[in-house]
Amino acid sequence: MIKIAVCDDEVQIRHSLICLIKKQINDLKIIEFSSGEKLLDSTEEFDIIFLDIEMDTLTGIEVAKQIREKQEKNHLMKGIIIFVTGYREYMEAAFDVNAYHYLVKPLDEKKMVEVLDRAMKDVIAKEMLEKQYIILKSSGMQKKVFLKDIYYVESNNKKVIIHTNDGNIEIYGKMDEFENELGLNFYRCHRCYLVNMEKISAYSADTIHVVNGDTLILARKKYSEFIKEYMRYAKSGGIVNV
Repeated sequence: MIKIAVCDDEVQIRHSLICLIKKQINDLKIIEFSSGEKLLDSTEEFDIIFLDIEMDTLTGIEVAKQIREKQEKNHLMKGIIIFVTGYREYMEAAFDVNAYHYLVKPLDEKKMVEVLDRAMKDVIAKEMLEKQYIILKSSGMQKKVFLKDIYYVESNNKKVIIHTNDGNIEIYGKMDEFENELGLNFYRCHRCYLVNMEKISAYSADTIHVVNGDTLILARKKYSEFIKEYMRYAKSGGIVNV
């Protein structure tokens, strides 16, 4: 079930948003909050958060920063934050916290529905990604490995080593095949390495550090492309450990 938070200190705005959301989606859980503090105190993890910016004490920007810090600290998938405000001047600050969109009051219902529809599709796509796996054949055995559990893939002559949080798996295979199979959240940083962007802890012009402590080579000619792909991954809500 999709979980949505609506946080605004104006009760009329909250109820208008909730009515619009319910017109579009049936199977969901909506919780409303009258302040940023109450939202931060909640133990729920929300897929989508509609967040006002101008509120008493804590602003929506400050609330969003704390939400992002919590998600990064606990290695959680980033929820979608949609700001709803009457002030356009906060737009740059909103995108500094990886806001998904910025809706201006009074709400345009058509625009609101369009943004909500896109957000819902992205939430569903993320849920599917969490469940994705590959079947590996090694030493006569078949093993199911979830993509989220892979740190990186390493080429070693005619063999490929899959580094996972449950140990390493060595099989015969080609890096090109893995690159195609694992999808957009994995980046071929060097001919010998294919890294899961969720597992990157730091990077420089020629190296990528992984959360398990390993260091991979980043081909210098790929640095610009890597930055572009990593930013795309981060903006789409991927887990960022850098």
